[in-house]
Amino acid sequence: MNTFRKIICGLAAAAALSSSASAQSLMQGQIVVSGLDMARTEGNLFVTMLVDMQDLDLKTNADLTLTPRLCFGERTAELPALLIAGRNRYFHHLRNGVPEGVTLYRQGEPDRIEYRAALPYEPWMETAQLRAATLACGCCDEPLERDEQQLAVLDFTPRVFEPRFIYVSPKGDASKIREVQGSAFIDFPVNRTEIREDYRRNPDELRKIIATIDAVKNDPDTRILAIDIKGYASPEGSYANNARLAQGRTEALAAYVKRLYALPDELLATDYEPEDWAGLRRYVEASALEHRAQILAIIDGTLAPDDKDREIRRRYPEEYALLLRDVYPALRHSDYAVEYEIRTYTDVEEIRRLLRTAPQKLSLGEMYLAAESMEPGSEEYNEVFEIAVRMYPDDEAANINAANNAMARGDLKSAERYLAKAGESPEALYARGIFAALPKSYDTAKELFERAREAGIAHADDAIRQIDELDE
Repeated sequence: MNTFRKIICGLAAAAALSSSASAQSLMQGQIVVSGLDMARTEGNLFVTMLVDMQDLDLKTNADLTLTPRLCFGERTAELPALLIAGRNRYFHHLRNGVPEGVTLYRQGEPDRIEYRAALPYEPWMETAQLRAATLACGCCDEPLERDEQQLAVLDFTPRVFEPRFIYVSPKGDASKIREVQGSAFIDFPVNRTEIREDYRRNPDELRKIIATIDAVKNDPDTRILAIDIKGYASPEGSYANNARLAQGRTEALAAYVKRLYALPDELLATDYEPEDWAGLRRYVEASALEHRAQILAIIDGTLAPDDKDREIRRRYPEEYALLLRDVYPALRHSDYAVEYEIRTYTDVEEIRRLLRTAPQKLSLGEMYLAAESMEPGSEEYNEVFEIAVRMYPDDEAANINAANNAMARGDLKSAERYLAKAGESPEALYARGIFAALPKSYDTAKELFERAREAGIAHADDAIRQIDELDE
């Protein structure tokens, strides 16, 4: 085995990139180039081919120069040339010599030439053309015929994993029920339960409730299903009296809302909490009170509500005074919730408009219906999946699709965040396989793809094939 063939075989064993092409005819079929193969390492490009010239007809005073060259745009690199000469021209060249890089052959000796050449590899050659330039000359180097023909196009583009993403259709969500919540701090005269609309800050607090209900009621796309009101009193005073106040004030607020909107009885529900110990605990836990731990222990203890309040006041009078002044007023509040249903949208253009103006009205299915009408990979298309996962941050389908979209854009950081909430479905396993394959963690990727294949993902077969080829 000669040295050059040893190099080529060694390259194959080292998994060098290679490219090959079918047979080509030159000079109106007088020359046939076959067995063309190109291989490269990090620093060199190797070209081998068989040049068959048994049908070449040259006069005794004529010769033919065949020069392979690489071309890409304005870049050109010539490989060593072959000079095939008739009898008289052959001896002429022997006497006078040939240029450097040119190998002289006498026509018919041999009829087939095993051409092998190597040259330094440069990045521009990655997808260059390999061309063959031929120049036939007569006596005194008179040009007789000139031609140039493409032999092959190189493809040394680095092999990478090419994912096929699987987007998940959301589960049925035809009924779009939403809820908007708020808290109002209605002021009541001491020990009274009737609402005075102009008392202290009541105009502003009542306006909050009205604005919440109006936002739903005045929207032609929504229908109110229920309004819930729950009133709370603060812990000071007797528990029995606080229960009376919480219940009475809640009922007063409910009557105010019912009167304002003429709501049927079945649409309005009320509840009350005599003393908001949970709200007090949240404040104390987040505070820097000196006796924070001790006050929390009393709140969490088994004492009756009146005894808890009395114990905090007795043991920590300064801090109790602060709570009474700064915290207890906020514990006298009315929480309200408006439950409503949004109609279904089927017109794609309307959905696309709502994606920009009111995405909270759309279901996942409606968002993906709009995405199907967009150009995959476009900015608008990508934005749909971002909106979907923003509106439904805990939905597994939304997170899988957002992860796929992020990976398609090369944003692996966002994809990782979405995949953490994508669940353990076969589609989620497959998406995590892609996430591992893109940065070339092929062992992890293959394991995930195999699990996805066992779970019924057909595309996993192609993914595993790609991983095996890249590993080779």
